[in-house]
Amino acid sequence: MSQTTLNLVAITIFTLVMTSLLGPLLHLSPFVPAVATFGILSVATLDTLSWRGQVGNLVVDWFASFSAEHRARVVQHEAGHFLAAHLLEIPVTGYALSAWEAFRQGQPGRGGVSFALEPLELQLQQGQSTQLSTQLLDRFCTVWMAGIAAEQLTYGNAEGGGDDRLKLRLLWSQLKRPDSEGALKERWALLQAKTLLESNRAAYDALVTAMAQRVPVEACKQLIEQHQATDTNDVKS
Repeated sequence: MSQTTLNLVAITIFTLVMTSLLGPLLHLSPFVPAVATFGILSVATLDTLSWRGQVGNLVVDWFASFSAEHRARVVQHEAGHFLAAHLLEIPVTGYALSAWEAFRQGQPGRGGVSFALEPLELQLQQGQSTQLSTQLLDRFCTVWMAGIAAEQLTYGNAEGGGDDRLKLRLLWSQLKRPDSEGALKERWALLQAKTLLESNRAAYDALVTAMAQRVPVEACKQLIEQHQATDTNDVKS
């Protein structure tokens, strides 16, 4: 089971145990918690085997969506990924800001920015991991860490980004490089991402507003280009 589904099951079982203990006081039939437990475990198993944990993601994301700060953090985080990918010439193909949006788009997980991984995957599939371009590697690492960088620049800390760090570490494992080197690359990429976002703050802020309004991908890209052109003209003048 996914960690999200396991957490939901644990919380649910605890609640049901308490219900069974308090049942006599509340005049509840002992069959109620038993049937509920069986049903929830069945759904959790089906979720893991058939739906890749998507139901668990939807439930967790639904509860989290009641927090305005959480919703704002998600937009800030994903805008960091979007801006970094576009500036580093990694094509963005879509984005989802919730598990429900991701589900409707046929994406796994709780949402995020989708970008073209073909150049990276092609080299890995062809067994060229040891010859992977340093420039290509640096670009993808910076994009993966850009969500964390965006949160840290905005809030002083990052609540998301666990999946992003995992992607970088899994890639490092595929490259068969030392973990210590991977940790250094992670910190380096985070600093690079922060510098990139700070250098393009106007574009980033505009992108956050646009993504919060679910502006289409191509329009978001044009918005970034417009701000880059404005910044260039300001420098020249």
